[in-house]
Amino acid sequence: MIKAAEPFPVDLDATLSALGADEASEAEAFDALNRMTEALMAPMTGGLSPAALSLAVFDWAMHLAMAPGKRLELLHKALRKSNRLAVHLAACATDPQTPPCIEPLPGDDRFASEGWKHFPFTLLSQAFLLNQQWWHNVTNDVPGVTPHHEDVISFAARQMLDVFSPSNFAWSNPDVLKKTAETGGMNFVDGLHNLVDDMNRRLTSRPPAGTEEYVPGKTVAVTPGRVVYRNRLIELIQYAPTTETVHAEPILIVPAWIMKYYILDLSPQNSLIRYLVERGHTVFCISWHNPTAADRDLGLDDYRQQGVMAALDAIEAILPDRKIHATGYCLGGTLLSIAASAMARAGDDRLASVTLLAAQIDFTEPGELALFIDHSQLNFLESMMWNRGFLSADQMAGAFQLLKSNDLVWSRIVRDYMMGERQPLNDLMAWNADSTRMPFRMHSEYLQRLYLDNDFAAGRYMVGDHPAAPQNIRVPIFAVGTERDHVAPWRSVYKIHALADTEVTFVLTSGGHNAGIVSEPGHPHRHFRMTTKAAADPCIGTGEWLRDTAAEDGSWWPRWSDWLAARSSPSRVAPPTIGAPERGYPPHEPGPGTYVFER
Repeated sequence: MIKAAEPFPVDLDATLSALGADEASEAEAFDALNRMTEALMAPMTGGLSPAALSLAVFDWAMHLAMAPGKRLELLHKALRKSNRLAVHLAACATDPQTPPCIEPLPGDDRFASEGWKHFPFTLLSQAFLLNQQWWHNVTNDVPGVTPHHEDVISFAARQMLDVFSPSNFAWSNPDVLKKTAETGGMNFVDGLHNLVDDMNRRLTSRPPAGTEEYVPGKTVAVTPGRVVYRNRLIELIQYAPTTETVHAEPILIVPAWIMKYYILDLSPQNSLIRYLVERGHTVFCISWHNPTAADRDLGLDDYRQQGVMAALDAIEAILPDRKIHATGYCLGGTLLSIAASAMARAGDDRLASVTLLAAQIDFTEPGELALFIDHSQLNFLESMMWNRGFLSADQMAGAFQLLKSNDLVWSRIVRDYMMGERQPLNDLMAWNADSTRMPFRMHSEYLQRLYLDNDFAAGRYMVGDHPAAPQNIRVPIFAVGTERDHVAPWRSVYKIHALADTEVTFVLTSGGHNAGIVSEPGHPHRHFRMTTKAAADPCIGTGEWLRDTAAEDGSWWPRWSDWLAARSSPSRVAPPTIGAPERGYPPHEPGPGTYVFER
């Protein structure tokens, strides 16, 4: 009798696991091919996603083609503007002092000099401004266009128009022609020297000319202090006291890791850290590690734990039983808000207050940077970072330069290469050139979870097993917005009123994202507005707030220092020692430490 063959022994679980592993490997390979293709494409597109721009163009063009009323309106406007230019030209022929028929937009100083008021240059500038206004009409208010696509198209049109501004060409710029006549053409020789020097510096990865005068530890970041804690991600600097007594509660400053920390410790006369120390505050500040490819897997929560929480633990060990005034700047303020929310949820009451300097909590209106952030652009950006493990400084600088191309690109080309002049660098400009990188995982999480999904403001951002929501914060908040901020628009910063269920003091100060914060007492032409809203007070809109809040001349720094003092213990104490060797926090290198020099 023939026995039936026994079944071949098969480990079903192992087989399915192997098949799953193979499929996962194949998926990774396919994804890597996509990433490689986009990473290779990025240098040719300036880091902008061709798909994102194509979608915006298609959306705008199709809706414009289906809007005959809009097209007729544009034709009507073109005829009217042509007529205005012709009338202006005729008037200039009889009266050279004829006022312009159109004024530049606020902040546009390309045609501000006297030379642009004379023929034929007034004709060139007026024709350009009328054309610019018409193209604004072309790219805006087209029925049916997605608002984000409208913003992208309007921005792209503005960039292309700016290329052909008459101020950018030597033959049509009266200031360049005047300089050429005065120097006998030597301005172009000097401009060529400047161009060669800039190209050489760029090829050899050297900083711009003039930055050599601003060296951390020598001319900037010179407030005395020492590193008292270091881990993979941060150095914590404690600053030496300069007063006989100090406020009991120390201040922790959390700067953004997109920048070097010493923007808050520039030259002695405009150092916010020095100012606080001289007002009797004990100050600690985080100096972030400049990430490399080895740090590609560092995430937002690593920055929270190894950054904010590690610094708080160190301060608690050095100054036990004291609450802490935590201060965050820009992205550091966003991270601090997340940390403070999670701490409140966990019953951690170490904070005395939270100060947010030009920091966004709600990202529904994030400003012009949103032009570069949508799902298509994020995928493209992730491919760029996947290839290198980080977002490089030059890639970030390119986006910021595009946002202010007139100031950061074209005016510099005219001044440095046509006029043959060099604008003297100040400490803030030199600091701006000392840029950093962003790790792949952290930047992807930040853009996806905060910028695109707005998880934190919506209460969906998870820390551990619990959501971190701004409503958790119960300590007083001091929030600062700046009038001309293109990174964190003040109306976006103002939303903290509706998100936090606590007392909120809000300051709106003159200046931009950096200059508004570095606003030392005695700086001319500075002003601010300030109000305090109790937790039970109703929220009011930004327009109503701006209308009803009077401006005060001067710096907001003294008002903030007084606000901190009012929320500190009434009695001052003896200054603390630097570090606490007996508790495992000995003082190390003098400030500014070592991480600030990482390139």
